[in-house]
Amino acid sequence: QEHLVESGGSSVQSGGSLRLSCAASGYNFRIYSMGWFRQVPGREREGVAAIGAAGSTTYSDSVKGRFTISRDNAANTVYLQMNSLKPEDTAMYYCARDKRTWSHWSLTGDAYNLWGQGTQVTVSS
Repeated sequence: QEHLVESGGSSVQSGGSLRLSCAASGYNFRIYSMGWFRQVPGREREGVAAIGAAGSTTYSDSVKGRFTISRDNAANTVYLQMNSLKPEDTAMYYCARDKRTWSHWSLTGDAYNLWGQGTQVTVSS
C-alpha cells in the first residue's frame, strides 16, 4: 500500500531552523515528483516547494531563499530544510506525490494524488 509519512515538525522561535522529512513506501519513489504544501485553518492550501523526478526544484515566493527541498531516492525520502523561519510559516505541512511519472514539478495541489497526514510547524516571535 502506498504511504507518505511526514516527521520533523516542532515549535521553534523566529529565525530558527527545522528539517521536515517525508518517508514514502509502497511505490517506485524515484520516478515521481514530490511536493511540500502547507495549510493554516481557514486558509487555502499553499504549495511551498516541489522537486521533479530528475531533481529540478521550484519554490513559492514566500519561502524562496529560506527553504530547500531535496530527495534521497535510496532512502525513499524527501526533505524540506527550513531556515530563517518566520511566524507566518506556522502551518500544518504536508508532503505529496505527483499523479504523473517523470514529471517536472508543480506547486498546484491538483497535480498530486497521494498525501501524508501532515506535521505541525509552529514559529513563535
